[in-house]
Amino acid sequence: MIGLGEISAAVRQARRTTPNVVADVLSEAIVRGILKGGVQLRQDALAAEFGISRIPVREALRKLEAEGLVTFHPNRGAVVSELSRTEVQEIYEIRVLLESKALRLAIPDMTDATLQRTEAILRLLDKATDAVRWIELNREFHSTLYATANKPRLLQLINTLRTNVDRYVHIYISSLGNREAAQREHRQILEACRRGNQEAAVRALEQHLARVAAGVATYLQQETGSTLAPLAEAIPALAVDRGTRADGKA
Repeated sequence: MIGLGEISAAVRQARRTTPNVVADVLSEAIVRGILKGGVQLRQDALAAEFGISRIPVREALRKLEAEGLVTFHPNRGAVVSELSRTEVQEIYEIRVLLESKALRLAIPDMTDATLQRTEAILRLLDKATDAVRWIELNREFHSTLYATANKPRLLQLINTLRTNVDRYVHIYISSLGNREAAQREHRQILEACRRGNQEAAVRALEQHLARVAAGVATYLQQETGSTLAPLAEAIPALAVDRGTRADGKA
């Protein structure tokens, strides 16, 4: 049907059949492109493949719906969500605003332990070869930086938006060159955090997100043939639009 052999194998390896595990496996299948946008997710077929009842499958699909990965249609049931270029662009516009705020709030309370943990994640990212593992560590890097903001609802919103676009980031980050560029930007962000320079850190973060957004948008343009707006127009929150220099001075 939709690569269910790989999905069920992952479930058996997990040795659990809870709705959360089913949701996690389906989410990874979506990120990896095994389950593509527009694919119908039949509850009876999934339940049969997993060897469980339809109830935990239904709960898992509702969880994915809340994360924006699945859409329920009156006549088709659950379907893997599809995002247009415009929708992805909007998600990144919102992410720039929210993540910049989170980082700005977090920097004053960052400890040496936080910075050391973040550096350790970067070293793991240097060694990561699997794109999905790279995305997981990338999420952990950013989440660790933002954690001291102590704004759980803000961080939950950021995670939900990130989950929405991870499947496209997976394609983008599969290129080694893109990973290397992202790592350089990660270290620029971390170095500014070490110095306690909020403006420099936020600017580096905004430029990092803008570059990834441009890469993802380019992929979607190739898929759909759409014309893209310039990134400076698409993401007005970019520091460059505010005339802020990389050293944090106006």
